[in-house]
Amino acid sequence: MKETVKLKINGRVQGVGFRYWVKVQAQKLKINGYAKNLEDGSVEILASGNKAKIKELEKICNQGPSNAFIKSVNLQTTNYIIFEGFKIF
Repeated sequence: MKETVKLKINGRVQGVGFRYWVKVQAQKLKINGYAKNLEDGSVEILASGNKAKIKELEKICNQGPSNAFIKSVNLQTTNYIIFEGFKIF
């Protein structure tokens, strides 16, 4: 089953390579979408793909890369969107 979610990651996630790390994780899981910095210091991820793989990405984002500090991960399900690849903005 396919789904699309928006994840908002709060904490020390900008300037630490978080978006690039998410891209690598998403590619391993065959998830499409994007990651972008938001003005409030958080990172937004739009992830589209297999529901089980999306759940795995959410779990991974709660850990983050070693140089990031994750305060919270907020998930919002949205209408399924088809993307090609994973982009960084």
